[in-house]
Amino acid sequence: MDLDELFPDKPDDPLTLLARQDLDPFSVEELEARILLLEAEVARVKLKLQNAVNFRASADELFRK
Repeated sequence: MDLDELFPDKPDDPLTLLARQDLDPFSVEELEARILLLEAEVARVKLKLQNAVNFRASADELFRK
């Protein structure tokens, strides 16, 4: 999936800008630090997604009764 599909109306979206940033000026250490930060952000988003799914499932179960 292309980032333009995710954020077509948000050209100044931080994620869009991040994905388009030139990585050539970064050192190996800076790139490694960036990877760690991005992995932490992915984990945070996955946790938020899981919490949302669990909340929805709990609400669906509650209102089915």
